[in-house]
Amino acid sequence: MTTMTQPESAPPVRPAPHRAPRGAVVTAPFRTRTWSEYGYLWLALFLAPFGLAYTVTTVALTAGLAVTVAGLWAGGGLVAGARGWGALHRGLMRQALGADIAEPPPFRLGRGFWRGLGSLIADSTGWRALLFLIVSFPVAVAGFVVSTVFVCAALGALTYPVWYRWLPLQQAADGTWHRGAAFGDWFLDTPERLALAVAAGVLLLFLWPWMMRLFTALMRVLALALLGPTRGALRVAELRASRAGAVEDADARLRRIERDLHDGTQARLVAVAMQVDEARDHLADGEPALASGLLDTAHASALETLAELREIARGIHPAALDSGLAVALRTLAARAPLPVTVDVAPGVEQPRLAPAVESIAYYTVAELVTNAAKHAAADVVTVRVERHSGTLRLQVRDDGRGGAVVVGDGAGERTGLAGLTERVRAVDGAFDLASPAGGPTVVTVTLPTSTRP
Repeated sequence: MTTMTQPESAPPVRPAPHRAPRGAVVTAPFRTRTWSEYGYLWLALFLAPFGLAYTVTTVALTAGLAVTVAGLWAGGGLVAGARGWGALHRGLMRQALGADIAEPPPFRLGRGFWRGLGSLIADSTGWRALLFLIVSFPVAVAGFVVSTVFVCAALGALTYPVWYRWLPLQQAADGTWHRGAAFGDWFLDTPERLALAVAAGVLLLFLWPWMMRLFTALMRVLALALLGPTRGALRVAELRASRAGAVEDADARLRRIERDLHDGTQARLVAVAMQVDEARDHLADGEPALASGLLDTAHASALETLAELREIARGIHPAALDSGLAVALRTLAARAPLPVTVDVAPGVEQPRLAPAVESIAYYTVAELVTNAAKHAAADVVTVRVERHSGTLRLQVRDDGRGGAVVVGDGAGERTGLAGLTERVRAVDGAFDLASPAGGPTVVTVTLPTSTRP
């Protein structure tokens, strides 16, 4: 079966949540991830004041220049410029925390003075980045302070038996002198108390990574909520990709029809016209036998041309669809180059599906059957059609070699399955491919019914 190119604008897939390996509690203070997160808190603290200052400047400048329309361009530029802060924090989280946050849609400057100004001032991605700079400021400060206090206290307690001897002498209430940390009249200077300090240091050291991870997780949540694309933005991007894919698919079909008409049908019609002209010349010269032979040849060519035209017309809109999707699929199965079993559940066409949905369903099954025969070396194909909860569900299963994969090479090449995916997504459908090596290959397509009124 052919491979499928994944659309570039498909919504990005977020990585699976991190799972701590076995023994992570014991090795947590010494793991690279822990120190990477601590380094991220240092960078976040360094950037937090500058981000807050940028946010305050943007809000103050935009509000102050609101009375001058032209001055709003400066405030709008700062709002759109906040996208750079968002990109910076996404990059830091990707490198230090391993959080791959999808980028929001690119900025589009409106045409004209007012539309351009409105697109800057109303840039939701920029405002959300400014909100992140505000709410992340206290989180970055608290995270750095708490984590630093924990690790410093832990290291200080662990090494306390070494350096406590250099502390100044202090007199207790009973007149005795002591060296060491004092908690009231209680001094850490006996072997038992030194061991207690070391134990407290060990406890703090192993608590430190998890305490720090609370703050990095909170920063990650804030970034996902404010620096990534919104559901509406993802939906718009998906619709744009679907529309572009539908336009490309329609253009490719038109070009294919034009090529078939030009290279096949038109050439045959020209040949028929030439043969008729020759037959007319032979009749004028008194050679009826030669004329009859040429007319027979022209007649056969005309019949072949009609057959080609029927095939082209069937590629535009199969005549079998006029009788419904079930009839069309059974007709397709009868003409298939391998055995195809069609199972249409009762009520699939009650009420009748919209013509666009029927056409997409038909061509999807036709393409998958062709792929199973040509590329998967399948012996049997099973097609199951169901309808429930306002959706039409197609499942095409073959017993071929399998191994079909989604290839996102970004080279712009489109395969048959890629075209099917775009066509399905153009009507807000879903295309799911499961094809392990060795088979079987199962393709499940879900389409909205969009029934006729």
